[in-house]
Amino acid sequence: MATRRNALVMGVAAAAAIALGGCGATADKSNDGAGDGKPVAGLRIMVPNTPGGGYDTTARTAAKVMEDAKIATGVQVFNLPGAGGTVGLQRTVNEKGNGKLAMQMGLGVVGASYTSKSAATLTQTTPLAKLIEEAGAIVVPKDSPYKTIGDLVAAWKADPKKIAVGGGSSPGGPDHLLPMQLAKTVGIDPRQVNFVSYDGGGELLPALLGNKVAFGASGFGEFLDQVEAGQIRVLAVTSEAPIDALKDVPTLKASGIDLVFTNWRGIVAPPGISDADKKVWIDVLTKMHDSAEWKAELAKRGWTDAFVTGDAFGAFLTEQDKTVAELLKQLGLA
Repeated sequence: MATRRNALVMGVAAAAAIALGGCGATADKSNDGAGDGKPVAGLRIMVPNTPGGGYDTTARTAAKVMEDAKIATGVQVFNLPGAGGTVGLQRTVNEKGNGKLAMQMGLGVVGASYTSKSAATLTQTTPLAKLIEEAGAIVVPKDSPYKTIGDLVAAWKADPKKIAVGGGSSPGGPDHLLPMQLAKTVGIDPRQVNFVSYDGGGELLPALLGNKVAFGASGFGEFLDQVEAGQIRVLAVTSEAPIDALKDVPTLKASGIDLVFTNWRGIVAPPGISDADKKVWIDVLTKMHDSAEWKAELAKRGWTDAFVTGDAFGAFLTEQDKTVAELLKQLGLA
């Protein structure tokens, strides 16, 4: 079989409106801690999808580490879901010059900006840092008849439209691109896939537990608690090598399916922020990345360190934007 390894590094509202309006770019910078060795104050991270998903987990973990390591204080994380992350993206772009705000994002927002035909684009934002990469996982509820990835693929190939797959992202996001590429790899026409979109892992999980979909495709870290509780079974992970957090779970490649797929997550700021505000964010994120607390979270959650900042992250975003656009065009979605 010809190698189909994915070249992409595929790495969740009134209260939100109050949160956005409460601490704008005019916040008192005399007490923000920047440059005086004190924890930075007044930073906010927007999560552009629902609580409980990968973006939400990443943002809240980052904020907790900043607090625990005394890098920043009072970091506010809030959710502004909608349209695969593009509602949050539009708000970020609209907040031009607001150096206190950043948005947690990743591959899903890149794809959604095309499939949702968003007026706002990631190229308009200020790249701050790429944080992590995370392998995908093929998961089923505990009572699923599919005990192995081979069982699932056999049933899927027999009747693709009957086997519904759920993903915690809109079309164009990683949870959509993963089953589409998996289908293509095992000989299923991606256009025949019965994909059900959920706005983040927080909405996908109850659909899985309620047997509304036959299987899910998402980042494995979103289901670790449920795996440990015996509610969810992971049939395969999409990394090159096995995942330490799921030692008994095979990779797709080890199961005879020639596909590797990796999601990524990063943080961007609104356009037009000052060089000083950009430096504050990058310094805070760099200190967070270098902390023992963050390293412990990486190990605990099975995340792969993929830290790059500023212009290097900007170059990566530009490359991802082009690659995702081409792939979605092939699928007839862009």
